[in-house]
Amino acid sequence: MSFLLPQLMVAPNGARRSKADHPRLPISIAETVATASACFDAGAGALHAHIRNDDGSHSLDHGRYRELLREMQREVPQMPVQITTESAGLFAPTVQRDLLCRLSPVAASVAIREMLSDGELPSARHSYHAAAEAGTAIQHILYDRDDIRLLRHSIDIGTIPSDALQALLVMGAYEGMRPARPADLAPLLGFASDLLPESDIAICAFGSGETVILRRMLALGGKVRVGFENNIHSMDGTPAPDNAARVTEILGG
Repeated sequence: MSFLLPQLMVAPNGARRSKADHPRLPISIAETVATASACFDAGAGALHAHIRNDDGSHSLDHGRYRELLREMQREVPQMPVQITTESAGLFAPTVQRDLLCRLSPVAASVAIREMLSDGELPSARHSYHAAAEAGTAIQHILYDRDDIRLLRHSIDIGTIPSDALQALLVMGAYEGMRPARPADLAPLLGFASDLLPESDIAICAFGSGETVILRRMLALGGKVRVGFENNIHSMDGTPAPDNAARVTEILGG
């Protein structure tokens, strides 16, 4: 099954937040599947999935991912799942590459600065190209303009395939709670579009500006990712009831 970026993907938990941040943030596989189902009903086209260990910490365990994928196929078969190789400061590029190799998922998000951080370009090239041959749609996570330049360079030298290119531009940051600014959307999108004209680009945004930014992106005909990974508040500043409510609000409900 091929994977095309939907208009809206939901990222319900991420690697760092816990129930201390919001009681409706899903941690277990069962909670994640239930949340995904509710978000699908609200209009989300795909799940950006993180898994956690029993203590709630971030995990890249391929067995847990297989369990999540099985449960999603059983409970919400219409909803594609994008796994993540995010390191969250815990996992080396070798572990990230191994996860892609073991799972060969339909879709995966990969932060280019993490995957290339060890300088092992032949290994990275093998991983990226093997994923493409396996039919895995890689969405390249780009945190700033340097990452955009790095992706362009990596495509030009053949480390990363250019076919069916997908990218996610991250506005703001979790670390330091640096909120995204709506005024930055147009310049960032223009810069990325100029350097990566062949890419299917989506946006996610941290903080209180998320709703405005994502709605603007949708109005431009673009694609977005929303969920408690990036922001747990509604547009009016109050805590959002759950992830499905964020999906509904972004889609204008």
